[in-house]
Amino acid sequence: MEPDLFTAAAEERQEKDPTGSPLAVRMRPRTLDEVVGQQHLLKPGSPLRRLVGEGASGPAGPSSVILWGPPGTGKTTLAYVVSKATNKRFVELSAITAGVKEVRAVIDGARRAVGGYGKETVLFLDEIHRFSKAQQDSLLPAVENRWVTLIAATTENPYFSVISPLLSRSLLLTLESLTDDDVRGLLRRALSDERGLGDAVTLPEDTEEHLLRIAGGDARRALTALEAAAGAALDKGETEISLTTLEETVDRAAVKYDRDGDQHYDVASALIKSIRGSDVDAALHYLARMIEAGEDPRFIARRLMISASEDIGLADPNALQIAVAAAQAVAMIGFPEAALTLSHATIALALAPKSNAATTAIGAALEDVRKGHAGPVPAHLRDSHYKGAGKLGHGQGYVYPHDLPEGIAAQQYAPDELKERTYYTPTRHGAEARYADAVEWTRGHLGRKRS
Repeated sequence: MEPDLFTAAAEERQEKDPTGSPLAVRMRPRTLDEVVGQQHLLKPGSPLRRLVGEGASGPAGPSSVILWGPPGTGKTTLAYVVSKATNKRFVELSAITAGVKEVRAVIDGARRAVGGYGKETVLFLDEIHRFSKAQQDSLLPAVENRWVTLIAATTENPYFSVISPLLSRSLLLTLESLTDDDVRGLLRRALSDERGLGDAVTLPEDTEEHLLRIAGGDARRALTALEAAAGAALDKGETEISLTTLEETVDRAAVKYDRDGDQHYDVASALIKSIRGSDVDAALHYLARMIEAGEDPRFIARRLMISASEDIGLADPNALQIAVAAAQAVAMIGFPEAALTLSHATIALALAPKSNAATTAIGAALEDVRKGHAGPVPAHLRDSHYKGAGKLGHGQGYVYPHDLPEGIAAQQYAPDELKERTYYTPTRHGAEARYADAVEWTRGHLGRKRS
């Protein structure tokens, strides 16, 4: 909302004595150059640079922008930097508490300001996805006529949560999840900066790694946990934040798991072997360990896709579909919600009937090929569509299966050397029993013998 006398006084006190504010607030960047991550949005000439720079006015001034990204990636921070760096009026509203009345009041104020003393207005609207269609409609005239420059923030997909007319009048900027290195740099700055902890405590490597896992790419969460742990350490008379102190403070045990070492592969192996053994509870345990340790959800999803073919195959043809769908969903949503999707897929795979027939079939076929067991393609199966193929005998004698009542032609398909070789040996587990019947029937009609 428009800052009143009390708000202005509170902000002035905060600037004079920032220690009363949360660490995440104190460590907010003051310029775009201090912003962590999002370098793809901060290049010279970018809309955000122009919002706070010399190109912020005039007929080619920057459009309104919608910032879309996960929590803790810097949406509010970017708006805050704009408020500090620009000479425009800056008004902040939250869709949680504001409605059409408050929006219209800001727009009326913006029109008076630009008409009365040439002062343009930047409106930061947080959580815009919480606005109804009618509430978002109330923004359109102001954005259309540039009575305000809108900076709207959302964690929801704007193509579903923001009305099309507002999207078409704004630039959509996508914020990416912060990397561990981004958050690590922020933590170290907070430890040393006078606005932060001013070197009052140190953070050992093991504690830092656990803090990064807790943060999950959320800068605000990382700073909040750091502040709580630092306070607990100082209360104990300690100047080092031990792993034990951090665990006690955030009530989350550190998982002993090296994402680049043996434990990474050991736990992943245990997950897959538990699924193969149909122990759903053990599989969920290892999945939880990987999630809690901050494992890349895409890595987990890839392992589940492999398991669906390697250990289940045609015993449950839906297993691969579930695993692929899970991988696609994980790529779209990320943690923490991705944990639900991975759990869904893990349970389905662990409880599915098992068959490794597809795995052994391709393994046996590859072994023959690698040993040189191949031979020419039978003449009647060769390509006969090019000029001169008929003179070579290609395609002659081929029987088109669809011309036969049962749709199967008793002719040789494999090379001579392998014409009696069988690779696929289906089980009678789950849906593969149907394929076992089909194999028996088709091989009989092809006149094939078992080797």
